[in-house]
Amino acid sequence: MKRLQLCFAGLGLVVAPILSLAQINYDMGKSVYQDSCASCHGATGKGDGPMKVYLVKAPSDLTTITQRNHGTFPHQRVWEVIDGRSSAEPGPHGSREMPIWGNEFKAQQERAPWWGMPYGGMPYGGMHRGGPEWHVSQKISALVDYLVRIQAR
Repeated sequence: MKRLQLCFAGLGLVVAPILSLAQINYDMGKSVYQDSCASCHGATGKGDGPMKVYLVKAPSDLTTITQRNHGTFPHQRVWEVIDGRSSAEPGPHGSREMPIWGNEFKAQQERAPWWGMPYGGMPYGGMHRGGPEWHVSQKISALVDYLVRIQAR
């Protein structure tokens, strides 16, 4: 029994630092940006992504949001533009060429398995930790945080 406890303790000493390094280096906002935004807005957020040539209206330079708003980053407005579900107006994208990411992130989560059950089958309307709306909120929060960090100084 003591030998088994020592084995698990030794395994913990090896695995714990690896897991902590993986968590430290993961940037959810940057990851979401690269997966969902960089194709249009560019790797650095300057509006120069490879899909730019196919769009009616050029993507905006996301590094100048604060400058365009007199030195204040408009967190709520950026959140609403990204989410896209609550705004009746199309916003700066005209006819809304930008995807409605709230719907897309929710659909991604509903397709994801969780202990063998789709999130859409979970109770409480999806706002519980791990539900589709919680997932949308986490992704958009991380993305807004990343956009704050890439603002031009």
